[in-house]
Amino acid sequence: MRRKPAETARHLVALSRRSTLAIFRQPALVGPSLIFPLFFAALGSSAFSRAISLPGFPQVDSYLQFTLAGTVTQGVLFGSVTGAAALATDIQDGFFDRLLAAPTSRTSILFGRLAGSSLFGAMQALVFLLVLLPFGVVVQAGILGYASIVVAGFLTAFAVGALMSVVALKTGSAEAVQGTFPVLFILLFLSSAFFPRETMSGVYRRVADLNPISYMVEGQRWLTIDGISLTAMLQTLAIPTGISILTTALALRQLSARLKAR
Repeated sequence: MRRKPAETARHLVALSRRSTLAIFRQPALVGPSLIFPLFFAALGSSAFSRAISLPGFPQVDSYLQFTLAGTVTQGVLFGSVTGAAALATDIQDGFFDRLLAAPTSRTSILFGRLAGSSLFGAMQALVFLLVLLPFGVVVQAGILGYASIVVAGFLTAFAVGALMSVVALKTGSAEAVQGTFPVLFILLFLSSAFFPRETMSGVYRRVADLNPISYMVEGQRWLTIDGISLTAMLQTLAIPTGISILTTALALRQLSARLKAR
């Protein structure tokens, strides 16, 4: 069915609003992805405060300043699973079928969920920046650096949310989506989110060198520590954008497969 762009836009706005409100109406979903990254940041700042003097460690005022980028990425990765799990729940509960029975834009079903989780990712990044600011964590790149990190939160949440939506559309199971969480956890800790790659060796270093999360985190870290630069901006924004394009293509393909199977 061909639809006018304005009609598709209305469907997208309505479903995005539903997705966003659903997240913020459930504190049990919002709380952990905000509290636990801050807890890990506080714990790491206390336990690894002397690590900043190690050879290869960048010049920082504190470990908390170093780990800001990792904290933002950690929270966004954890929170981005929420939207895909909700999409799987819609499939399980039959709401997805009701949307298909109605004259609803098919792509807006997917992008409505992604919009909600992406906005939540941007909000998470902003919250982490504001909470850690009184503790002396300042982004040296200034306003543009703060804005770039918030946008990176949005893009990262979109990229991971689209990837998790592939699982949701394939299985129709919220439990299967939640079961992918350990994979994100492992990828995060096999990156340079909490220690610089220069201090690593062996297999851990080789995995971190191949892990795209390392480069996203390092882009934000350079904005925090060194200030504005083209390389830092590209790593902060271009990498999650590229991943978003890839994962969105996979999600749309899986959505098409589910629609054809009906």
